[in-house]
Amino acid sequence: MKFEKDFSLKPYNTFGIDVRTRHFARFDSVQELQELLQRPEVKEEPKLILGGGSNLLFTKDFDGIVLLNGIKGMEVLREADGYTYVRAGGGEKWHDLVLFCLEHDLGGIENMSLIPGTVGAAPLQNIGAYGVELKDVFVELEAVQLETGQVHTFDKEACQFGYRESVFKHSLKGQYVVTAVTLRLRKEPQLNTSYGAIQTTLQDMQVQQPTIHDVSAAVCHIRRSKLPDPAQIGNAGSFFKNPEIPVLLFDVLKEKYPDMPAYPVSDMSVKVPAGWLIEQCGWKGKVIDNYGVHKNQALVLVNYGGAKGENLLQLAQDIIQSVQEKFGIALQPEVNII
Repeated sequence: MKFEKDFSLKPYNTFGIDVRTRHFARFDSVQELQELLQRPEVKEEPKLILGGGSNLLFTKDFDGIVLLNGIKGMEVLREADGYTYVRAGGGEKWHDLVLFCLEHDLGGIENMSLIPGTVGAAPLQNIGAYGVELKDVFVELEAVQLETGQVHTFDKEACQFGYRESVFKHSLKGQYVVTAVTLRLRKEPQLNTSYGAIQTTLQDMQVQQPTIHDVSAAVCHIRRSKLPDPAQIGNAGSFFKNPEIPVLLFDVLKEKYPDMPAYPVSDMSVKVPAGWLIEQCGWKGKVIDNYGVHKNQALVLVNYGGAKGENLLQLAQDIIQSVQEKFGIALQPEVNII
């Protein structure tokens, strides 16, 4: 168990924002976490749970204790009715779990290849990509309640999943640490290649009968071509959610902007790519001092080195305002702002 004081969080957030926390501790098991929570200096302090730091924007120092989830382990639990149940520790990297499932020829999360962050953070915002969301394969999670140190189990219904949403972003925000997640994967995969550029990428790869391995490779290629590597340029991936708007509003906007893309959500609503909206407002590739909007993907805000969190927050607010003024659509951040 590692316990530090006045600790820099720069290496622990993918934006590379140089902020500090009063206390910092890493735990590698449920027991270590429970022991930490009993320490007087931990009990009394505000707490922030950190995984991969890939969905955070720090705008100031954290006046409390940051707890880093280091719980590892991946295993096949059981097989039943054509499905295989897999359990992973909350501190595992999400993409390592994708690779584990691919190695075992288990389908369901190949479209979510290369999503940054940890397994424990994945349910908090119901991660998703290319037409697939975590909730599609989710069974349950185990989490430690910070106040009591007790372990609780949450099934899919209890998590209240929505689009990049869960109960852990609302009524239970900051109250639990996810220590393990169980997923249900298919032994005979049902591929989803209809979203984004997956089909054309598979064609470019000269793949005619794709497997989950091919879909994963295609998704990795697309993500690497669009998204900057946080090790090279500070970023948190997609900064904004793709907004859902009423079909009636979309029909009105479509007359004015014939090229406006959308994906159906229901008979009453569609989802519009936030990146397209931002690009239409002229933000793509814009550089302000040492930060800006990425040249290949308008959804991604970047820190070119030395930018402050409040700089990026102001940029995000300016983008939201311009999209609202031009399209009448309110963008919502996907990234947690602290």
